[in-house]
Amino acid sequence: MRLLIALQDCDIQIENIRTKKEEGPGRVQRLEDSLMAMEKKVEEDLSELDAFRCDKRDVEQKIEDIQSRLDKSNGNLSNVKSNKEYQAVLKEVEDFENQRASLEDRVIESMEQIEALEARCAKSRAKVEEVKRQFKRDRNKIIKETKALAKDLAGLQKERESFCLTIDPGLLKKYDLLREIKGGIAVSPVIKGVCQTCHMSIPPQKFNELIRGDELMICPDCVRIIYWGEDERYLKNSNDR
Repeated sequence: MRLLIALQDCDIQIENIRTKKEEGPGRVQRLEDSLMAMEKKVEEDLSELDAFRCDKRDVEQKIEDIQSRLDKSNGNLSNVKSNKEYQAVLKEVEDFENQRASLEDRVIESMEQIEALEARCAKSRAKVEEVKRQFKRDRNKIIKETKALAKDLAGLQKERESFCLTIDPGLLKKYDLLREIKGGIAVSPVIKGVCQTCHMSIPPQKFNELIRGDELMICPDCVRIIYWGEDERYLKNSNDR
């Protein structure tokens, strides 16, 4: 029974290490996904910034074109020969001035948007660089932890092989089967008449037989191999687990 308890302790440690080891790549992937999402957001902001800059240049070019036409219309005022022509040119000048004013308002709005986006992009780029540095630190830490876990796992697997060589093959087969169908726990202590895994009471007669320790016993409820957890022979193993 001591060997079975020790084997189960070993198996529990192996399973815990495997779980942690398998979590490593997922943790790295989540960090990388977070970084990529931030980089994508920065790219989107930069694209938006380029669009505003391009629009601003287009509007400024339109202002220049309108200004040229406005200058030409103003020059025509001195050459008109009738009041009707004069009024027409004045109307043309007014229309050009209104168009120019509207476009200048657009330029001002674009400048404000560009200024806000430039500030946001600068802040985002700085944040991305910091996240990149943190990502490298975290990734290296996870890789180091994974290597250490792999080393520990190799040691425990050798330890398990040693236990398996010393346990009766029939009992080992029963243990492995129980461990497979019972969520990794094949052996359970019984304390004060209660199985500590399924938390069901053991019938008094069976509990007395368990205390005597004459034979291997099974929990009548969860069918795991049970032992008297208050027996000094097993206390060290039970406490370690």
